Amino acid sequence: GAFIISSAFSIVQFSEEPMIQQNKISFTVVENEMCRQVDVCENEYRNLMVLLKDKFYPDYFGECGGQGRCATCAVRVEGNPELAMHDNDSNEKNTLNKSGNTGKNTRLSCRILISPLLQNTIIHIDDTLF
Repeated sequence: GAFIISSAFSIVQFSEEPMIQQNKISFTVVENEMCRQVDVCENEYRNLMVLLKDKFYPDYFGECGGQGRCATCAVRVEGNPELAMHDNDSNEKNTLNKSGNTGKNTRLSCRILISPLLQNTIIHIDDTLF
């Protein structure tokens, strides 16, 4: 790396690696009939459940901490059929089935990564799902 000596005589090292451009991902969250736009960078949160808990504070949401066991983080996904599918995650399907959430577009938000698949989607937090 390159070194620059500042006027305070401290040595600062600069990385020669290029800055990684992170694209913003924008989607809408609907909770209690209120819509809110969310702008986030890819992988800024571990998964959608963590983001929703951080930004929306839904009661009784994600009680198992993202292990895919309780279905309290269930959401309904609109706008991207690929995201609405379960990616052959039998644990997610079983958890949703046990909780009675058999809707075609219902997912566990702990199983949805913060990725471009979320772009322009609508995520419904509906307490009737959990």
